[in-house]
Amino acid sequence: MAGPSAPATPAAPWKRHIERQLRQRDRAQKARFLELVPAYNRLLEKAELLTQFSEKLQPEPNKVTPTAHQGLWEEESEPDSDQVSSPATLRMKWQEAEEGLRLVCGEMAYQVVEKSAALEALESELEKQQSRLAAQGARVAQLEETRAQLAGQVEERQALSAARRTAYDTLRAHARLREAALRRLEEDTHHLLEQLVQLKARAAAQRNLRNEHQQRAKQAQVLQELKKAVRKTVSINESPDTLGNVTREGALTLAPAAELVSQESEACEKKWKRPFRSASATSLTLSRCVDVVKGLLDFKKRRGHSIGGAPEPRYQSIPVCVAARLPTRAQDVLDAHLSEVNAVQFGLNSSLLATGGADRFIHLWNVVGGRLEANQTLVGAGGSITSLDFDPSVRGLCPKGLPGVGSHLQQGRPALEGGGGTVQAGIGGVWQETLSGHSDKVTAAKFKLTRHQAVTGSRDRTVKEWDLDRAYCSRTINVLSYCNDMVCGDHIIISGHNDQKIRFWDSRGPHCTQVIPVQGRVTSLNLSHDQLHLLSCSRDDTLKVIDLRVSNIRQVFRADGFKCGSDWTKAVFSPDRSYALAGSCDGTLYIWDVDTGKLESSLRGPHCTAVNAVAWCYSGSHVVSVDQGRKAVLWH
Repeated sequence: MAGPSAPATPAAPWKRHIERQLRQRDRAQKARFLELVPAYNRLLEKAELLTQFSEKLQPEPNKVTPTAHQGLWEEESEPDSDQVSSPATLRMKWQEAEEGLRLVCGEMAYQVVEKSAALEALESELEKQQSRLAAQGARVAQLEETRAQLAGQVEERQALSAARRTAYDTLRAHARLREAALRRLEEDTHHLLEQLVQLKARAAAQRNLRNEHQQRAKQAQVLQELKKAVRKTVSINESPDTLGNVTREGALTLAPAAELVSQESEACEKKWKRPFRSASATSLTLSRCVDVVKGLLDFKKRRGHSIGGAPEPRYQSIPVCVAARLPTRAQDVLDAHLSEVNAVQFGLNSSLLATGGADRFIHLWNVVGGRLEANQTLVGAGGSITSLDFDPSVRGLCPKGLPGVGSHLQQGRPALEGGGGTVQAGIGGVWQETLSGHSDKVTAAKFKLTRHQAVTGSRDRTVKEWDLDRAYCSRTINVLSYCNDMVCGDHIIISGHNDQKIRFWDSRGPHCTQVIPVQGRVTSLNLSHDQLHLLSCSRDDTLKVIDLRVSNIRQVFRADGFKCGSDWTKAVFSPDRSYALAGSCDGTLYIWDVDTGKLESSLRGPHCTAVNAVAWCYSGSHVVSVDQGRKAVLWH
């Protein structure tokens, strides 16, 4: 196939490829006719020779002999008939050969027609292929143009990437300098905090010493005044008209010696004025006066204005869930933090959620339409957050962390945040005061049911009660093992410890009231809303339900595949206390029926790492779980 003259520039590879394919197809089509054309040519040559031979054999009209002489010629030729065939025989042979050639020529003509039709079909196919080749050529030209444009964009992107890499290197060097400065500042801050803790401790000691001196001085003054009052003569007023009838209706009035006492003893002075039967009963002993004064001082120390007065202010009641719904599927999955998520807690209205993680951030979320929508991010924690607690007043939040207690974020009231062995206080996320007392990492914190009080546990093996209004530690309890988690009741504090024991403390007493041993380090405690049952999770891969009315273990929950993933893995009751929920180290959630002790269901799916904490909303409709892989999952 002849083609156009070769261009000055070498042909593109795709053109050479197409040209080779066309040549191969031409050779293949030509090979099919190589045998047919020579055979057809030979047949034509034979047919032409036979035609010539037949023409020679036909007699000419003027040379035909008469019939009379024909017999003679035949007779004369008979002797040679054996050697030379007669014309009739040759004519018959020629006719037979001619008929055979006609048949062969017909077959060959039919094959020629078939081959011609096939050739036309191939030519039409060739035209189609040529049209496709032209279209593909146009497409290739367009792609080449697009490729050139993309190559230009790649060069621009490479230049931009190089510029950004240079800027990144510069920023990285600057960040290293800032990190070094930050480390220096953190060290300075740590030293300042230590100094501040020491100053606070000294100030607290001085304040306690000053208060003790003032109290002792006041007691000494009162005792001196009472001694003076005792030494004075007691006068007896007798009415003249009843003087002769003293033994029957005599009345003795105690001299007003109580005026020397402060105004706070006026309420008790009336009790001292009473009729006596003899004059010997009118003398007041020193021991009696001391007892009265001690009673007055103890009366001042009591909380409230009187023993039978109004009770301590308490938080409003927690909403009650009639029946919790078992979660069956994951509604929303998101990366909640920059690193491991350790804590999650629902608010009392079930639409506010808080999460805390190792990135020292606390994120607040709104549960809207089966999705978690970001609300607010709280910063300033001194360490990774390991657990969270909402203020029962519905307005605030108390997160705890390693190291630290976390934040009690409430409008118009202080916030608590722990770092190292301190608890920081602030308003609206701005830290304003530090509550010092713990000498090691604070690992757990809870609000008490009475207002403005909280309890913390630390690795320094102490449990402390805090007065949040006056921002000081009101009580310190020394424990043999550090606390991993705790819960608070009306007058009871329950703490779970690393020495595989659960301890009970009475807020009104100095000592531990009860100890319940478990098989494994206690990782979490959860108190039912009726405060009658306690759920504990421990490193022996079991959950236990403790009946607080009889102080014994009522149920033990186990399951194939359930393993506690860390020392701060949290397990919770459902709001109606019908189910117990915990997450395993393989990312599976396990739900047990509290009444029967059987495994109700197990939820698998979004979590690929250990589940650190779970939370069940107070309405009983949603569950949220968080894991070590930054994920928070909303279950419905």
